[in-house]
Amino acid sequence: MKPAIAGEQQGVQLTTASSCSLAIGGFPRFSYDARGGGGSGRLLPLDSKGRHPLHFPAADLRIPPLNGRTGRFLGLPLPAGLQIRILPERLQGCLDPATGAVQLHFQARFLFNAGGLYQAPPLWIDTQLTSATLPAPVPDRWRDVGGEALDPDGALTLVGVAPVAASGDRWFDSFLGLPSEALALLRCQLLWGA
Repeated sequence: MKPAIAGEQQGVQLTTASSCSLAIGGFPRFSYDARGGGGSGRLLPLDSKGRHPLHFPAADLRIPPLNGRTGRFLGLPLPAGLQIRILPERLQGCLDPATGAVQLHFQARFLFNAGGLYQAPPLWIDTQLTSATLPAPVPDRWRDVGGEALDPDGALTLVGVAPVAASGDRWFDSFLGLPSEALALLRCQLLWGA
């Protein structure tokens, strides 16, 4: 790792990788290939706690949709026509240069579409992504999920659990078991400096 020098601001690049996963409610985890996602941001000077604030403008972020090309469920590709678009609204947090720990506040809308025949109301996700263990309380089915701090090559794993409110669509809420929780496990690379 090469932390920014105090008093200096640097550009930073976040890139999402394969071997990610997503889950909602009682469903098993979806395998998710998030290659090609990410965005540019800023690594700010050390704050009073010895951490570098990180800020990624939502307009510059790209998250690949979950569909038959990028997602697998129980080992099989997602059905043709099913797509979940992820529209980020906020991604910012901090990096601890002493430990490589990363915390990011993530907000996004998830849009479910089935072949153009059905468009579910958007689901709002608001979570803290962490490179550490998930903060309690964690549903039993996800207790084995944890993050990994930044390594010398910039690789890290971020995890987060978020409450998911009911959408108001009775069929959709019944199908997903909403209100419930959602899980994200994202393998990423974070690079900055020359």
